[in-house]
Amino acid sequence: MKKYIRYLSALILLLTACTLQTPQPGGIEAPTPITITDALGRQVSLPAAPQRIVITGKALVMIADAVYTFPEAPERIIGIGNAGQGSSNFIALIDPNYAQKAVLENNAGAEQIAALQPDLVLLKSYLAESVGAPIEAIGIPVIYVDFETPEQYTRDLAILGQVFQNESRAAEISAYYQARVAHIQQVTDAAGSRPRVLMLYYSDKDGSVAFNVPPLSWMQTQMVELAGGEPVWADANPSNGWTQVTLEQIAAWDAEQIYVISYTANPSEVVAGLQNDPNWQALQAVQGNQLYAFPADLYSWDQPDTRWILGLTWLAGRLHPALFPKLDIVAETQTFYQTLYGLDMSFFEQNILPTFKGDLP
Repeated sequence: MKKYIRYLSALILLLTACTLQTPQPGGIEAPTPITITDALGRQVSLPAAPQRIVITGKALVMIADAVYTFPEAPERIIGIGNAGQGSSNFIALIDPNYAQKAVLENNAGAEQIAALQPDLVLLKSYLAESVGAPIEAIGIPVIYVDFETPEQYTRDLAILGQVFQNESRAAEISAYYQARVAHIQQVTDAAGSRPRVLMLYYSDKDGSVAFNVPPLSWMQTQMVELAGGEPVWADANPSNGWTQVTLEQIAAWDAEQIYVISYTANPSEVVAGLQNDPNWQALQAVQGNQLYAFPADLYSWDQPDTRWILGLTWLAGRLHPALFPKLDIVAETQTFYQTLYGLDMSFFEQNILPTFKGDLP
């Protein structure tokens, strides 16, 4: 009997050892380390694909709207700053898990972010020193992106494809953008002339009205050029942000077409007021009914948010209507939301279409 017990004990030990040493079917594989080159050219090494991601910093809406083109985002984003613009918050609208996420202040510090135990933070590259460095100093990896120009969009989507380990999705989205830009350029290259265009950002902070032009490197300027227009403010060489201009300067440029952007007020109402202003009525663009409110839905279409492709498409149609006679901007917008966010026609009609502002149908 004792001999049998010793034999049985030895057999159990042997089977236990075999169980521990033999991989089990369907078992969890060891995490695979990944290395990602970010927008600053830094190689960021991660022990595994990140599962707890935080988006923070100023202008994070530009990052967030790109991040949410990936189906993994709702599960992996655990904390996010204010992703709204004005009273609108697109991410809150499309993320079924939004109520469970930590919503950070725009000036959230490293300690507040660390409390969420993220394994990655996504941040605009211009915030690397002021915001990113303290986060990295406490051992949290940061990947920087830009999302400021069409070229950066392609690069930064590829970065997000690596973050979410879904490079095919990144390629799909990039192809969507590239195909539309290529088509617009092909058509507008055949135009006999390039209209002289002025793009103005209207602000009324603290009740003081101001008009501003964008730097030459910004999306708004590149959008005019890609759409087949000539930005008249190029000779002013604005840089480092919006540059305020006077009505005298606006009159001196005397652009054929003027486009007014507003992030807080309704751009259509702003344009209506300008059309009734005697000082503006002397301008060529106003006299020729070529003063337009730049379109928006939840967010304005001029900025380097995912919607810039809608702004470019609409602008090309305004600059060269004879070259885009079949342009249906409502259908283009519905396709945009379906392709990038998987939102169906019913969602579009209930949640997006009613928010249209500016010179839209």
